[in-house]
Amino acid sequence: MTDPVTSEVEPRGVRYERAGQDGRVGRIVLARPEASNAFDLPAARSLGFALDRAEADIDRSDIGAVLVTAEGPRFCGGGDVRSFAAAHDQPAYLRELAATLEAELRRLSDLPVPVIAAVQGSVAGAGLAVLLNSDVVLSGRSTRFTMAYAGIGLTPDCGVSYLLPRAVGQQRALALAVTGRVLGADEAATWGLVTDVVDDAVLPERALELAESIAAGAAGDTAALGQAKRLIRSSWDVTRAGSAADEVDTIATAVTSAEARRRIERFVSR
Repeated sequence: MTDPVTSEVEPRGVRYERAGQDGRVGRIVLARPEASNAFDLPAARSLGFALDRAEADIDRSDIGAVLVTAEGPRFCGGGDVRSFAAAHDQPAYLRELAATLEAELRRLSDLPVPVIAAVQGSVAGAGLAVLLNSDVVLSGRSTRFTMAYAGIGLTPDCGVSYLLPRAVGQQRALALAVTGRVLGADEAATWGLVTDVVDDAVLPERALELAESIAAGAAGDTAALGQAKRLIRSSWDVTRAGSAADEVDTIATAVTSAEARRRIERFVSR
């Protein structure tokens, strides 16, 4: 049953906007800097509304990439502990928050365009889930990464226990979970948690440039990138034979598209 307190609050804390010189990048901004961009239930719902707008833009072929950024010095502190403590029914509140946020983050992962995350300052708890559901992650050099759950006596949520070992390996994921270890950005890149590390001062510019470049390359053919994402992410849940069959069907369908025919013709005509 839904905690009645949580049903009365208005969504806020995440916004969506168009970015880039030609507006081909959809930007999702975590916008609770006063709370380290931690997620309470209104922010989780607001993420859903931002994704609604991104999906609508994708359906109209208005954008070719999504960029996830955050206001303030910290990318995301995870779940908003103060909101847990204030809830009338804490188990019901946490159940609704965890379920809502995980569902919205799966929508982020499932977007049929590349998703780039630019992270700075600190990434903790469910903040890790945001980057794990992104396709490319740029990190500021001073950024720190931590599980953080055990510090308040709680357990991983939002898909972290599923996605983290797939990104960094089981033993490294366990080390993060049980030792309280904090990773620096360079170590996170070595582990495979982030894609690249750049100086803090240039992170926003570099992330937008990358998103614009991907969006421009995807112009007219976001379907191929979306299918590539789907094939890679779904491969964990099927047999090798099943994955291979899916690849065969997908590429056979892709080659019939007008955009694929145009690009193949241009390639062979060089």
